[in-house]
Amino acid sequence: MTEPKANELPVNIEDEMRSSYLDYAMSVIIGRALPDIRDGLKPVHRRILYSMQELSNTSNRAHKKSARIVGDVIGKYHPHGDSAVYETMVRMAQGFSMREILVDGQGNFGSIDGDSPAAMRYTEVRMAKISATLMADIDKNTVDFVPNYDESLSEPTVLPARFPNLLVNGTSGIAVGMATNIPPHNLSEVVDAALLMLDRDNVSMSEVLDLIPGPDFPTGAFIYGRQGIHSAYQTGRGIIHMRARTEFEPLGKDRESIIIYELPYQVNKARLVEKIAQLVNQKKIQGISDLRDESDRRGMRVVIELKRGEHPQIVLNSLYKATSLQSSFGIIMLAIVEGRPRVLSLIEVINHFLQHRKNVVRRRTAFELAKAEKQAHLLDGLRIALSHLDQIIELIRKAQDPIEAKKELIQKFNFTEVQAKAILEMRLQRLTGLEREKIEQESSRLQKTISQLRKILEKDSALRDVIRDELIKIKDDFKSPRRTEIVDTQIDLSMEDLIAEEQMVITASRNGYIKRTSLKTYKSQHRGGKGRIGMSTRTEEDSIADLFVASTHSYMLIFTIRGKLHWLKAWKIPEVGTTGKGKPIVNLIDIDPDDRVADILNVHDFEGPLQVVTASLKGYVKKTPLKAYSHPRSSGIIACGVDKGDEVMSVALAEDERDIMLFSEKGKAIRFNSEQVRTMGRTARGVRGIRLRQGDQLIGMEIVDPERKDLLAVTEYGFGKRTPIDKYRRQGRGGQGVINIRTSERNGNVITSFLTDDESDIMIITKNGKLIRLPVDQIRLTLSRSAQGVKLIELGKKDRVADVSLISSSEEAHEEKLSEESEEKLSEESEE
Repeated sequence: MTEPKANELPVNIEDEMRSSYLDYAMSVIIGRALPDIRDGLKPVHRRILYSMQELSNTSNRAHKKSARIVGDVIGKYHPHGDSAVYETMVRMAQGFSMREILVDGQGNFGSIDGDSPAAMRYTEVRMAKISATLMADIDKNTVDFVPNYDESLSEPTVLPARFPNLLVNGTSGIAVGMATNIPPHNLSEVVDAALLMLDRDNVSMSEVLDLIPGPDFPTGAFIYGRQGIHSAYQTGRGIIHMRARTEFEPLGKDRESIIIYELPYQVNKARLVEKIAQLVNQKKIQGISDLRDESDRRGMRVVIELKRGEHPQIVLNSLYKATSLQSSFGIIMLAIVEGRPRVLSLIEVINHFLQHRKNVVRRRTAFELAKAEKQAHLLDGLRIALSHLDQIIELIRKAQDPIEAKKELIQKFNFTEVQAKAILEMRLQRLTGLEREKIEQESSRLQKTISQLRKILEKDSALRDVIRDELIKIKDDFKSPRRTEIVDTQIDLSMEDLIAEEQMVITASRNGYIKRTSLKTYKSQHRGGKGRIGMSTRTEEDSIADLFVASTHSYMLIFTIRGKLHWLKAWKIPEVGTTGKGKPIVNLIDIDPDDRVADILNVHDFEGPLQVVTASLKGYVKKTPLKAYSHPRSSGIIACGVDKGDEVMSVALAEDERDIMLFSEKGKAIRFNSEQVRTMGRTARGVRGIRLRQGDQLIGMEIVDPERKDLLAVTEYGFGKRTPIDKYRRQGRGGQGVINIRTSERNGNVITSFLTDDESDIMIITKNGKLIRLPVDQIRLTLSRSAQGVKLIELGKKDRVADVSLISSSEEAHEEKLSEESEEKLSEESEE
């Protein structure tokens, strides 16, 4: 290591790097990237406005070339690149970037499409009217001035700022190791909150939130949810979620379009349209037939035309999920406070602004008081001089020079040097009677002004009154209605929001395959028809086990023979054509290898007094509240206790005081009131519902519905019998029941029995996958319970009926109106 020379000092490189980097970091933090808490401006914004003020480039003067302003800024105060200064000035003139523009621009200053502004030699600027309130009283010693970069001029460290610009216009910036991102707000709301905090010292956050519900972006649109807003206002950090403002417009029969009127803050419209087109071309979003931008001077209008029959809210939800029609804004309320960066709450931001205004008003008042007192002092001298006018004229006439005259005035009349000088410089016209009166009036006025100014300095209430009056005037001059609408609902888009609600036929096979097919696929046929293929079983060993109608948004409660329950949303079941076999249910739920599905309940929600009634093969029944099944686990939960050798056979939903009917394979039925079955927990086995004979087992259960007055029994060979429900008397629970249908070798064992009415249809599916749909009123009503029934479907030699499902008239009507009602409801939610 070489010895240092006489004029050199040894320096540790680590210490030097640390010190230099800290200096650089603080220079970026304080001098470039972060705003001051008091005026809400970064140095470059402040220097632009101050340069325009110095050039008299105010709102009541003609525009000046932007290049002229940029040149003054970089030449006098901001020794950086001209493009950076011009870009800053351009943003201050953009109505879609600033809630209250600070620069009034003339020419091309860019657009929300991301278009670049014209060069600075083509555009012209002047201060916006509201900027004058930021600069007001800057010449009255209200703020400190410091030398500029070459110490040839001075510049203000902060502007007087009569309104909380940091909140009104917001800001963003990235410093070293920290960043700020403050959204814009409505000026009237911010002023109201400032007035409240000016009047009272202890204002709660809830009171401030009543006045400032959230940010107010210049681009309008929606904010969804208040949790992020409250978090940001209380802690200084939070995330808010924004959505575009859209409407649905009809295009003709079965066609609609989505119209975009307002976008979330800082979203580029051209890039958004390009992204939507890209997603359509890549077939990631279906249902869009045309896309065009019809925006003009009157406002934004982006038109998305949909294909025939598409649900506009479903397409819009897909766009929310895949594009910036829905975006977020991360709030970080970081600003420079007394030379140091700090994250502040909303109340702290307003308090610091009010403290700044108090300092500004005090300094302005002190400046005006000194000026008034000086002027009053001169007037006092003039008043005395006028009272001794002859003597003073004689004194001045005898004096050899002004210096001697001034000395004589001071000695004989006790004038101060300033007063004596003013008397000597007084014009002869001031000696007239009218001028004397004016001096008296001016002196009296000044005394009142001095009294008022001293009161402001001495009394805090008077100081607050001045600030209050100034804030109210700014609110009156610049108030504007809120543009961004806040919706209480929190955004929580799930896959279900991307699925249209419609009625589906859910089909499950005995080997565990399940699928869904639109109900519109199946058309009604006549009794005795051959039907159509409803599900391909692919193998001779497989057959149809279950079939029912449900909405895509319904919950499927899947009960297994071992007494477990699994949850599955209907839309998660694969949609397959009428001939497809579907997907193994074990791929959709976590079912044990030795278990299988017993029954499936279609549930729309878990509210209300409904009970889940469970029946087993051996005739046991159990009643449990539906709410007990509303929180399942991925591996399933216990739904019913099952004895060895027994299985869960059927599950149904029931209201209290309804009758329960149980049906056996050998044609027996029993009817009893549900009150005879007490409410039990999920793990209970239940009580005996029907006493079965040797070789018989339970095949069905029904909850009696007053609207369905007939009971239909269907046997394995395709026979059916419809009997009035009145023919089945109510009995006590646990009996052997009565004959439901006479079984024989001709019609076979009973497959199912259920309640129906004349206006409903039934859907029969066979073990070989053949399916037929026919009206119930084509099955004649039989008064005898012991009849064998009539043939409903023609079966092949080895085919048997697998299952029968009822399609009620209400479900048909619901299917016809579902699309229209669903879109209307979702559209209303979007507008909210």
